[in-house]
Amino acid sequence: MLFARLVSALPYGSDSAKFATLYRIDDTLVARKVVEHDGNPLWRYFTEHQAGRGIWKWEHYFDIYHRHVAHFVGSKVDVLEVGVYSGGSLDMWHSYFGPQSHIYGVDVVETCKKYESDHVSIFIGDQADRNFWMEFNQEVDGIDILIDDGGHSPEQQQVTLEEMLPKLRPGGVYVCEDIHHRFNGFTEFAIGLVRELNSFSKQGDQQLVTELTAFQSAIHSIHFYPFVMVVEKHLLPTTRLSSLKRGTEWSPAL
Repeated sequence: MLFARLVSALPYGSDSAKFATLYRIDDTLVARKVVEHDGNPLWRYFTEHQAGRGIWKWEHYFDIYHRHVAHFVGSKVDVLEVGVYSGGSLDMWHSYFGPQSHIYGVDVVETCKKYESDHVSIFIGDQADRNFWMEFNQEVDGIDILIDDGGHSPEQQQVTLEEMLPKLRPGGVYVCEDIHHRFNGFTEFAIGLVRELNSFSKQGDQQLVTELTAFQSAIHSIHFYPFVMVVEKHLLPTTRLSSLKRGTEWSPAL
C-alpha cells in the first residue's frame, strides 16, 4: 500500500509504474530459442579471463555493449571508461576493438596510473568536477565511446553526461552503467532527455514537418536496459523530421 500511495503522488509516470509493478508473464506466448551471448567476443573474453586484473560486470551488460559498439571493432576508435578499479576491463576493451583502438581511463585513485601502456592512458580526477572534464577535453582530441562505470551516484553520472556527451564525436555511443533502483535521480534526468528527443514544434498540411532542436539534431536514439542507459549520436546532423503522405484514399473502405 505504501508503494501505491507513493506512485499515485508522482507527477509523471504513475500509470507506467503501476503497469510495471503489476506486470505478469503471459505463459501462453511461445518463446523463440535464443542462445545467450552467442558469438559475443566480449563475453568470451570475460569468461576466459580467470586470472590477473579483475573485471566486475553484470552479465547482461555484455550483450548490450556488443549490440551498440560492435560496428567500431577493427577501426581507429578512442574509448573512455570512467572507473578503472582493478584495470581488467581496459585490456578487455583493447582486445575487443583491436590494435588501432586507444583506451582512456578516469579514476580518483592515483595508483591507477600504473595501468598505463602504449594503448592505455589514465587520467586521475573526480568525474563530478566540471573543471576536471574541461582539462580532460583540452588534452584529449576526441572520444568515440564513453562507458560510465565510475562512482554510480546520480550527481556524478549527470555531470559526466552533461560535460562529455556534447564532446562525443558524431556517431559516438555513450553508455551509463549501474543506474539502480526505481526512484533514481539519474533516471529522472534521463527521462527529461527522452522528452526533449520527442519535442515537436511545427506541422504542415500534406506533410508533417518539425524543425529540430540542437539536441534532436545531434542525438540519434536513447536506449534503456536494466541498470543501463545508452545514447547514440547521429553520424551526420539531422535538420528536420518529416512525415510524408503517399496514396489517395484516406478514409476506411466501405
